[in-house]
Amino acid sequence: MPPTTTATALGDARIITAAELEFRPVADPAARTTVATPVSPAAGSTHVTLHVVRIAGGESFVPDDSAAEENTVVVFAGSGTAAVGDLSRHVERGSAAYAPTGRTLTLTADDAGMTAYIWRTPLAGATPGSDPILHSSLWDDTTQLRGFGGTGQIEAAEARATMNFVFWPGTGSSRLCLHCGIQQPGETFNVHLHPDSDEAFIAFEGIGQMYLRDHWVDVAAGDVLYAAPGVLHGARNPHTGSGARRFVTCGGPSPYDPALYSAAGYSSQVR
Repeated sequence: MPPTTTATALGDARIITAAELEFRPVADPAARTTVATPVSPAAGSTHVTLHVVRIAGGESFVPDDSAAEENTVVVFAGSGTAAVGDLSRHVERGSAAYAPTGRTLTLTADDAGMTAYIWRTPLAGATPGSDPILHSSLWDDTTQLRGFGGTGQIEAAEARATMNFVFWPGTGSSRLCLHCGIQQPGETFNVHLHPDSDEAFIAFEGIGQMYLRDHWVDVAAGDVLYAAPGVLHGARNPHTGSGARRFVTCGGPSPYDPALYSAAGYSSQVR
């Protein structure tokens, strides 16, 4: 459980680089685990909290009020287990878990430790899923959005990235979602906004750019983007040529934005 700290104000939007993350010890004085919280209502977000947790080898981490909220998690480095209620799975880099309201999320690191990004939000009256999927991976391409043209405020790029819907209403997620944007060299996930949702997503792999408000910003793996409702944002991989590699982002709007699923031809009804 993280200690109470003074949060850095987000304004209506901010990119927080990995180097700017402020890690502090958890409340247990015997633990070596540390946590940073770059996005939270205390810092100005409306709906979502984002933790970055460095779990020491053999230790466990449980988000505050985990069972009273929804939680999604992505393993950024290392390995261990992710338990959702009494269902536990081995996890490693790229693994993801969803903990619906009523089920506690517990992350336990293997001996070498584990770093994870955790998104949290209250259920806030949303309909709970009847049979949610609890464990997945960023690379699950079962359900995708291809060819997204943005929401019209900025001219769309023609080389368009693909987004995996990892956790979303179709997998039983009530309010939180987890999407994975895969920007191959030269591709863009076009600039858009969410009228009623906070956006919090991270650069998971590679180097690329994130659009925020009115311009593109260079980012690298571990950096965080926050955009309040109505703030333009996007992601692109401007690098091309023989040495270019894919640029991967993950996260999503909270609460989820039905317009994304409509653009992909899917219903946003919670299963």
